[in-house]
Amino acid sequence: MSLLLDTPIRFISDRLDEPLGAELRSFAESGGTVVLAPVPGDSIAADLTGVAVTQGLPETEWFITLAKRAEAVRLDGEVPITSALRLLEPRADDVDVAATTSVGYQHSPTITVRTIGAGRVIASGIANLDAVQRHATVGRFVERLGRPFSTPEVDTLGVAVVGYGPYGGMGYSHGLACTETDGLRLAAAVDTSSDRLTAATDDFPELACYDSATGAANDPNVDIAIIATPPIHHADLALEFLRAGKHVVVEKPMCITTAQADELLATAEANDRMITVHQSRRWDRDYLALKRTIESGMIGDTFVIETFVGGFEHPCRAWHSEDSVSGGAVYDWGSHHVDWILQLYGSAPTKVMCPTHTRVWHDSTNVDQLSLWMQWDDGREATFRQSDIAAIRRPKFYVQGTKGTVEGHYEQIFERDIVAGRGHIETVRHHAEAPVNLTVATHEPERGILSTVVPPAPHPGWGFHVNMADHLLLGETLAVDPRDTRDVVRVLEAAHRSGSEGGSVISLEANA
Repeated sequence: MSLLLDTPIRFISDRLDEPLGAELRSFAESGGTVVLAPVPGDSIAADLTGVAVTQGLPETEWFITLAKRAEAVRLDGEVPITSALRLLEPRADDVDVAATTSVGYQHSPTITVRTIGAGRVIASGIANLDAVQRHATVGRFVERLGRPFSTPEVDTLGVAVVGYGPYGGMGYSHGLACTETDGLRLAAAVDTSSDRLTAATDDFPELACYDSATGAANDPNVDIAIIATPPIHHADLALEFLRAGKHVVVEKPMCITTAQADELLATAEANDRMITVHQSRRWDRDYLALKRTIESGMIGDTFVIETFVGGFEHPCRAWHSEDSVSGGAVYDWGSHHVDWILQLYGSAPTKVMCPTHTRVWHDSTNVDQLSLWMQWDDGREATFRQSDIAAIRRPKFYVQGTKGTVEGHYEQIFERDIVAGRGHIETVRHHAEAPVNLTVATHEPERGILSTVVPPAPHPGWGFHVNMADHLLLGETLAVDPRDTRDVVRVLEAAHRSGSEGGSVISLEANA
C-alpha cells in the first residue's frame, strides 16, 4: 500500500527514449512523482533527474545511509538492501542528495531528489526498484521523498496508559515504546491501584497519575489513550476517550462483540479521531518470516493454516482465566492468532466452528481446550488451537500450499544459573515468547521434497508505535486498520457462541 496518499507515482527501470522522457517530465510537472533507476549512458534520464551514473556495481548487500532530512524521521539511519548498485553524480544545482552508500570508505550518492514543476523526480542508484518498494525503510523513505513534506504542527504526542498494571506489564512496555519512539511521550498513567501508580512513577517519574479514566480524558497533555484494562472494559473506556477528543489504542481484543466494534468505529469517525488495536504480534519475527515466505510464492497458493499455543499446566489464576472479565478463552491468544490468519488470507471466513473441552481445570471458568475451525467460500480453511491440557505441543505454525508446507515448532525456554548460596537456579519462560525457526518443504518435480530452514525476520523494533506516530503526525497509512480488527471480533464472538452451543457451525455473512 502506497504511503503517498493522493500523489500519483511511477517507477521506471528502463532506458528512456525521447517520448517517454517527455511524458515523465510532464507527469512530474503536473504533480506526479517519478522514481527512476537510471542506466549508464542514458542522457535523457540524466537530463530529467539531473544526475549521471558514474559507476555500476554488482548485486550484493549494500548499506544505504539516509541523509538527515525530515523524511527520515522514525526510520533507521542505515539499512542493508540487496541489489545491483549504480553510483550517482549530481549535475544540476537543484538536485538534493537524499541517501548515500559507502563504497571503499567513501560515501557516494545513491538516492537523489529533484523538484520539477509541482512534482518530484527521484533517481535511485539501487537498480532493483522492486527491492526498493518492498524494503520497509528504503521504500518508505523514497515514497516520502515523493510528496510535499513539511514539519507537522505538533511534533510530540502525549500518551496515557489506562490500566498501567504490574511491573513489567503492558503499561511498562508502552512506556518504553513511547520513550524510545520519536514523536511520542508517556504523559499519564491510570490505575485503580495506588501501588501500581507508584510503580508507574518509579518507572517514568515525570508522568501524571490518575485513579480514574475521567482525569486522563480531561488532561490537555493527553493526545492518545492506550486502553490496557481487562477486555470487558475496553469498549466503555474507549468510547469515553473518543468522546473527549482523544485518539485511542485498545489492547487486543478490541472489544467483546461486533456491535461494540461498530459503535467504536462510528464514534471515532464522528469525532475525527483514530482508533486502532495493539495487535503487537503482527511484528513477531517468526510471523513476519512466515508472511514473507507465503507472499513470495515459495509454497504456492495457501489453502490450510493451523496455529497452536498451550501445554499441560494449570491456567493462570488472574482475570485471563475468568470469562466474565476476559470474554472467554478464545479472546486471549485467539485475538493474536485469528488476526494472523485473517491477515495471511486477506479476509474473514464465512464459517466458524469451535468445539471446546473442560476436563481437568475446574477452578477456572475458561475452557481447558478449544479448536477454532474457519472456512472461506473458496474452500480454504484454518484452525487455531489453544490448550491447557496438551502434554505434547502441536507446531506453532503448520501451513500448506500447492507447492509445499511450512512448519515451525516451539522450543522450551530455560534460563539457568549458579547463584551463590542458592546453587543451581532454573527459570522456565513462556514458550510463546521466543520466535521459532520455520522449516519449508517444497516439492520439486523429478527431484522430490527439498527442505530449507527460514530463520525469524530481523527485529522490527517498536513497529506498532512508530507506525502510530507516522500516521498521526505524517498522515501515513495505519498498519492496524480498525475494520480488520472488527473482523477479528466477529470471528471470536462467533467462536465463543459456537463453543457454548457444543461446537455448532456459525455462518458469517461476507462483508457484514
